[in-house]
Amino acid sequence: MDRLTSLRVFREVVDAGSFSIAADRLSISAPMVSKHIAQLEKALGARLLHRSSRHLSLTEAGATWHAQSAQALDMLDAAEAAIGQRHAAPRGRLKVSAPVWCATPCFADALATFRQRCPEVLVDMHLENRKVDLAADGYDLALRATQEPSPALIARPLCRVRFHLVAAPAALARDGTPVLPSDLARQGAIVPSYVELEGHAIQGPDGRSAPLQLSPVLRSDDTTLSLHAVRAGMGLAFLPEWLVDEDLARGILVRVLPGWSAPPVTLFAVYASRQYMAPKLRSFIDFLGERLTRAATGPQAQDGPDARAAHIAQDRPTRVVSA
Repeated sequence: MDRLTSLRVFREVVDAGSFSIAADRLSISAPMVSKHIAQLEKALGARLLHRSSRHLSLTEAGATWHAQSAQALDMLDAAEAAIGQRHAAPRGRLKVSAPVWCATPCFADALATFRQRCPEVLVDMHLENRKVDLAADGYDLALRATQEPSPALIARPLCRVRFHLVAAPAALARDGTPVLPSDLARQGAIVPSYVELEGHAIQGPDGRSAPLQLSPVLRSDDTTLSLHAVRAGMGLAFLPEWLVDEDLARGILVRVLPGWSAPPVTLFAVYASRQYMAPKLRSFIDFLGERLTRAATGPQAQDGPDARAAHIAQDRPTRVVSA
C-alpha cells in the first residue's frame, strides 16, 4: 500500500474528524480508509487514533505524527506546484498565533473574506500576547507587532499599528487631565505584563521626546481586559488603534496628551525558514498584506506618515531578517 497515499488519508481523517467524511472527500471507501490507517499504525508500531463509534481523537503518537507528516505533505504539495507538475489549491489547517487585540470586527471581517477566497483552508487562530515557538508549538505563522522581528525567522511587514494613550472621560474628571508627559506619573495606569513600558520614550510636537513614567493600578496579559478596565474608569492605557478607534469616535474614550504618541510598531507575518511555502500559508500572508495595507491607507489614514509607512511595508518583499 502506497505510504504517501496513506499519509494523505491520515491527514484527511484528522481534518475531517471522521473516517466516513474522509472517505467521501477522497472518493474512496470507508474500509479502504481504515486499511490505510491500519497500515500506517503497523509500520510505525504505534496507535495513531483513539476511535469509537462516536468519537475520534489523536493519541500522543498520532499528534506528533500528524504535525510532522502534515508539514511534509504541505512542502511536497508546494514543491510540486512550484515546478509546475500541478496546481495546488490552498487547503488544510493553518495554525496562526496573533495578538489578543486582533479580536476585532475588522479582523473578523478579513477572516470571513479569506474564507470566501480559500474555502478549503481552515484557519486555526490562537490569540495570545506571547511569542510562541513556531516549530515547537506547531504553528505555521505568527502575527507579531514589534520593531525588531526575530533574526531566526522570515518576516514580512504587513502594516503599521499605532498605540493611543486613552482614558474614560470619568477617569479624567476624577483624576485630572494630564497636560504634560510628567503628569502621567500622577495618573493610574493599566499596563501590560508582557512588555516593559517604563523607561520608553514618547514622541511629541516638533520632534521632542519625553520618558514615559506610569503608576500602575493594574497589570494584565490580556489586552481586552485592559480595554474594559479603561472603559470602567480604572485608569489610562496605551492601546492599539484597532481596539479603540470606535470608542474614540463615539466618545466612550478620549485621547490623553493627543500631541504625544508612542512610536508605532509594525505588524509582521513571521514564519519558519522553509525552501517552499505551502499554498495555504502563502495565500494567507498575501491576503493579509493586501487587506491590512488597504485598511491602513483608507480615508482616515491617507495624510500622515503612517500611511506612507504602510505603503512602504506593502512594497517590501518577503525577506529573511538578519541581525
